[in-house]
Amino acid sequence: MSEAKRDRLDQPRVPGRVQLPKFDPEAFGRWSEGIARYMGTAKFIVYMTVLIGAWFAWNTIAPKESPLQFDGYPFGFLTLALSLQASYAAPLILLAQNRQTDRDRLAMEEDRRRAAMQKAETEFLAREIASLRIAIGDVATRDFIRSELARLAGELDEAALRREKRARLEWEDDHPLPPT
Repeated sequence: MSEAKRDRLDQPRVPGRVQLPKFDPEAFGRWSEGIARYMGTAKFIVYMTVLIGAWFAWNTIAPKESPLQFDGYPFGFLTLALSLQASYAAPLILLAQNRQTDRDRLAMEEDRRRAAMQKAETEFLAREIASLRIAIGDVATRDFIRSELARLAGELDEAALRREKRARLEWEDDHPLPPT
């Protein structure tokens, strides 16, 4: 017989299967991180120190063999309580560390992806700048245009001087000077 769900009353329960309560792993992880963060604070250490100090004081000052003293000299119950706290704290701290490791891994992968994307963009921009520099090599610059204009102005001045000289010579040919 295949595994049947217990949701229906007309289906028999699978023998030997214990149904554990279901929980949200994300909520449990957040809860464990909260406990791990709190246990790593000075506030927790101070509270634990005060609690243990009060425990020692109460069980040391209270009269022996009285109902007020709930833990005798070797403080077996305190040892049991601290061992129980440590046995639960260690896995919770490990769970919180694993979750932090997962977050760090995801952040590192995202950083790598962004770095690769930025590198590709930088290489593209470098190629574009190089092509612009090559294209600008064929374009006349301001200094080149100025030097060409100065050269042309000089040629025009020389041509004007030649025309003026030719015009003066022609005038002199047309209007000879009387002999003196």
